[in-house]
Amino acid sequence: MALLERVSTLVRANLNDLIDRAEHPEKMIKQIVLDMENQLLQVKTQVAITIADEQVLLKKQKENEEKVAEWARKAELAVDKKQDDLARAAIERGLGCRQMADGFARQVAEQKQQVETLKSALRKLEQKLQEARSKSDLLIAQHRRARALSKASDARMAMAEGTAAGALDRMKNKVSRSEAMSQAKAELAGDNIDGRLEALGKEDEIDRLLGELKTRRGQNG
Repeated sequence: MALLERVSTLVRANLNDLIDRAEHPEKMIKQIVLDMENQLLQVKTQVAITIADEQVLLKKQKENEEKVAEWARKAELAVDKKQDDLARAAIERGLGCRQMADGFARQVAEQKQQVETLKSALRKLEQKLQEARSKSDLLIAQHRRARALSKASDARMAMAEGTAAGALDRMKNKVSRSEAMSQAKAELAGDNIDGRLEALGKEDEIDRLLGELKTRRGQNG
């Protein structure tokens, strides 16, 4: 029966696994509860129908058993009246009714088994539905908490990466500034030496020219 297969699938379902795999766990658990409620209603309806069918079959069984007893009395009456042909006919009718009664008895037994199967499925589904309802709030809360922790961890990792990157940038900038300062100092030192050397050269030139001028002017020493 397709209904029992659907119920069996719902009963066997692992709610935790379904929620863990779901993209939207809250929608998933609500849908599961809704499906169980719908199936529960169908099972209850089917149980009621099956019980009603069992009562109909049981009634027909009893009717045919009563007919068996009635034809037995008629056969006895025919025998008492020494009318064997009527007795044979009554016995034959009685056998037909016995076969019908036995057939209905087998159907009643099968129907009883079907009723018990449906009742068992109904009880299991009711328990599963109760479990789903009781777990729904807890499971959703657990999922929300896990999702929040995951986001917090991601945020901390992003901050840590940002902090490390910032520290690295600051170190790079510090190194660059240090290199620039060293180069500037070197350049300044170089400029100072060149200036001093140029100044010395200029003084020598002035002394030479002065000496030449004194010579021309007849001033020695």
